[in-house]
Amino acid sequence: MKRFINARASALPAAILLLVLVMVVPIPKQLLDVFFIANIAISLAVLMVALNAQKPLDFSAFPTVLLFATLFRLGLNVASTRVVLVHGHEGESAAGHVIEAFGTFLIGGDYVVGIFVFAILMIINLIVVTKGAGRVSEVSARFTLDALPGKQMAIDADLNAGLITPDQAKARRVEVSTEADFYGSMDGSSKFVKGDAVAALLILAANIIGGLILGPVSHGLSIADAAHNYILLAIGDALVAQLPSLMLSIAAAAIVTRVNSEHDLAGQIGSQFGASRTWTPVAGILGLLGVLPGMPHLIILPAAGIAGFAAWKLRQIEKRPPPPAPVEAAEPVDPSKIGWDEVCDAMQVNIDIGYGLVPLADERRGAPLMGRITGVRRQLSKELGFVVPQARVRDDINLAPFTYRIMVNGVCVGEDQVSPDEMLALDTGQAYGNLQGKKAKDPTFGLDATWIAKGDADAATGMGFLVVDPGTVMATHLNHLLGSHACDLLGPDEVQSLLDGLKDRAGQLVAALTPNPLPLTTLTQVLKGLLAENIPLKEFRRIAGAIAVAAQRTQDAEEIIELIRPDLGALIIQKLCGVREPLRVMTLEGQLEGLLGQAMRADTSRRHVIEPDLGRRIVDALQNAAQPLIAEAKPFALVVQPACRLAIRKLVKTCLPDTPVLSFFEVPEEKAVEVVAVIGAPQPAQVGHFQGALAA
Repeated sequence: MKRFINARASALPAAILLLVLVMVVPIPKQLLDVFFIANIAISLAVLMVALNAQKPLDFSAFPTVLLFATLFRLGLNVASTRVVLVHGHEGESAAGHVIEAFGTFLIGGDYVVGIFVFAILMIINLIVVTKGAGRVSEVSARFTLDALPGKQMAIDADLNAGLITPDQAKARRVEVSTEADFYGSMDGSSKFVKGDAVAALLILAANIIGGLILGPVSHGLSIADAAHNYILLAIGDALVAQLPSLMLSIAAAAIVTRVNSEHDLAGQIGSQFGASRTWTPVAGILGLLGVLPGMPHLIILPAAGIAGFAAWKLRQIEKRPPPPAPVEAAEPVDPSKIGWDEVCDAMQVNIDIGYGLVPLADERRGAPLMGRITGVRRQLSKELGFVVPQARVRDDINLAPFTYRIMVNGVCVGEDQVSPDEMLALDTGQAYGNLQGKKAKDPTFGLDATWIAKGDADAATGMGFLVVDPGTVMATHLNHLLGSHACDLLGPDEVQSLLDGLKDRAGQLVAALTPNPLPLTTLTQVLKGLLAENIPLKEFRRIAGAIAVAAQRTQDAEEIIELIRPDLGALIIQKLCGVREPLRVMTLEGQLEGLLGQAMRADTSRRHVIEPDLGRRIVDALQNAAQPLIAEAKPFALVVQPACRLAIRKLVKTCLPDTPVLSFFEVPEEKAVEVVAVIGAPQPAQVGHFQGALAA
């Protein structure tokens, strides 16, 4: 086997060496005949492979094959030109039997006819086939290369969503890269075919001019005899070369105009023409032409009958029931074998449902829950700036019938109950009257709600209640939980996809960001920290630029976050108020804030811990001040000194997780601010107590 592989590897260099010898060394006309037949056979083989390919990449070696086939034919043209000019005075068989056959049999021995036949073949090859194939190659190459970044990003998105495995993603990347290389090569290879056709025309002119000069001068022939011998041989030589050239041009055109299909070209055309509705009008129109006076009835009417028979036969085939699909025998399951899929869960987001909620995910009933989950993922992906992983719905017999549980990375982040055959009426504060049904709480916002019958939905809406179906309840709960746990959904693979997408637009920025000075793991921690504080990654270019600057000063993820937050202040604030609307803020009393800042600066361990009693009093005061704003759904922010921002954020997160904690530097100077409350004003006698209460 190894010997066979080595022999095949050395065959191509040997063939190239033989081609060079054919160009420079005189060869006998018998060997020239063998090479001409081999040239025709190679061209036919290339054409058959091109026609039988199901997609262009199935013949990915075509550009190289086209190059060598063209060189081989041009080498034969050089060898045949030498034979024609040296021995052309000897008669029609001077250049071998193949050239003689093409010069006498195909054109009847009349070189004038041969010139016109050759001119027609040249027009067909050069103007029609080659020019069209070259244009298609150029357009295909341009569109394929333009679509390359989008295809690579689509592969990364499918990989991040869990739709494909890493091995499948790798194979698809290789296929996309090969496709781009193939169409780029085909764009250049089309110039080989065009140049070959032009070379054939020039070689014909050289043979004719050389023969008309050599015949009378070197061999004493008359002009008529020299024209008959040399022009006839030149035309035969040109036709021998032009026929394989035309077949290669057709093969090139067939390759570049192919559309990916599960069939070869014949099967693809046959499947698209094999419909009765195609041939029925053809039969009718031919039949109408056949009965008109003056038409060749004996030709048109049989053609109409053939088209009608084909339409009738195809209609009979279409009426046949499709053959049953073969049933593959299931492989026997070894009860002693345990697979990795039984102990590992590759999905980041899972929704476990009781058996009473299975109809919500039943495809036979439209699977309303699945469509809403897809909509939640799409909307969250747009808001967060990265592809949210796919969520899997599975039934769990351990759950109560109407209970669902939302899991993120194996941790239960939410659990509640819904009634699949009822509607949930929410009291948003504008409703009046009472509803008959089961009282409940909205799992997302904690609003008072009632499960009512579907027939009472219109009446409840008229009373001011917001009525939603159980699928919407679960999807809204999922949206809220995934948004609040977005940092748990982001990993190194998602960050790498963000970098790959940014590399096409800002390659130098990515190069300055990772892996030096920041490794991918540290960059992931920074982005997870931003998501944990409800800062989306939609403006990733701006975020990456700020991180690249901060990374020159420190490699610590928390310090980088604090350094870049002032640059992202406008992104944070735009979620809290409009452009012309003032920013509602709460602040800490100056003396207390000064003590907190001083303690944090002195915290060498950087744990940023506040004494529990003091922290409880700050939290109580903050909740009391925030209660009216929360009731009126008015967003606000807590603005503190930069030194204590991180400690206050950790404290506030336990009671008001959706309240942003900003430093003074994060509020743009031109932004109007409305102070709605000042938190914590300690008495002068308590200052010493506060100083001792701050723990580092």
